[in-house]
Amino acid sequence: MASVTLEKINKVFGRDHIIKDVDLTIGDGEFVVFVGPSGCGKSTLLRLIAGLESITDGDLNIGDTLVNDLPPRERGVGMVFQSYALYPHMTVYDNMAFGLKLAKADKETVHERVMSTAKILQLEELLHRKPKALSGGQRQRVAMGRAMAREPRILLFDEPLSNLDASLRVQMRNEIARLHNRLGSTMIYVTHDQVEAMTLADKIVVLKGGQIEQVGSPHELYQRPATKFVAGFMGSPTMNFMPAELTSGSKEGCRVTAKGVGEVALPQAADTYRTGSALTLGVRPEHLRLEAPTDENCFEIFNVEYLGNEVYVYLEPKEGDTLLIHRSEAPSQWKEGQKVSLVPDNAHVHLFDESGAALMLAETRSAA
Repeated sequence: MASVTLEKINKVFGRDHIIKDVDLTIGDGEFVVFVGPSGCGKSTLLRLIAGLESITDGDLNIGDTLVNDLPPRERGVGMVFQSYALYPHMTVYDNMAFGLKLAKADKETVHERVMSTAKILQLEELLHRKPKALSGGQRQRVAMGRAMAREPRILLFDEPLSNLDASLRVQMRNEIARLHNRLGSTMIYVTHDQVEAMTLADKIVVLKGGQIEQVGSPHELYQRPATKFVAGFMGSPTMNFMPAELTSGSKEGCRVTAKGVGEVALPQAADTYRTGSALTLGVRPEHLRLEAPTDENCFEIFNVEYLGNEVYVYLEPKEGDTLLIHRSEAPSQWKEGQKVSLVPDNAHVHLFDESGAALMLAETRSAA
């Protein structure tokens, strides 16, 4: 196991600046997930750690060793790719042993590591099979086993579950979580799927445009996003956003008038903002209550999705507004075509300024 430290890491491809001054510390034994939209730089950052891409500028340390100029085989990392990349003519045993044989390990060591890894991944009964005789989940476990058999200090995963169907993804998420608990090794995982990030990570790194937007636990990122981007990216369905204007603000709290919900009192400290400042009010679907319509704030329900244990209610956006979503437990009284008004839960409302930065919560400020 080993820690990973990135200091002012940059990566430039031609004229494109892909990774920009990334500072990040990954602790020994942590499970860290890089998440963000396509093109944000998460896979490139993983490849820089693996040594598959060269660093343009900055320092990368694994443990106490500066590894900028070390080739991948000397970094002590194992990588599991999106494609299984298994050799079709080899058995499961030979696929898992291949890296060890390339490293010129003796036969006894090869056999011992392959068998112990197969036991961890429950592949013992499949060692004689070839990849074509395996399911998608079994192939992914073999790909993980091939990386693990080399006993790397760090395991890297590049969107390993994207080729699997929904039920297999759930199964493999649990397999990977169990594996981390059993091995206690440092794991870095790249995905665009926030569900994978929320369920697997000790720490999530949200990337946007090659820069880090926020680092924190799944709970921190969901409950206290630092920016509007993080708030909108983490959570499904996405957070509702409404234009708002500051009515009054102090260290103790503030009042805002938001389009669609009227004036609300909030615990956010807003003493550094002027009255009339343009803000954005953010409310997660589960914190938005529907009530009988009022003359001032009235929306029409245009779709109701029943998902078994819960219901999503979609509200017809008014001119210039974004789509609003309410989530509640099933069964639901709401039907398509009904008129409703919106009431946010003030204790769970978020405010963002024009730059997209979140206004600090009053309780967070007082505790600092």
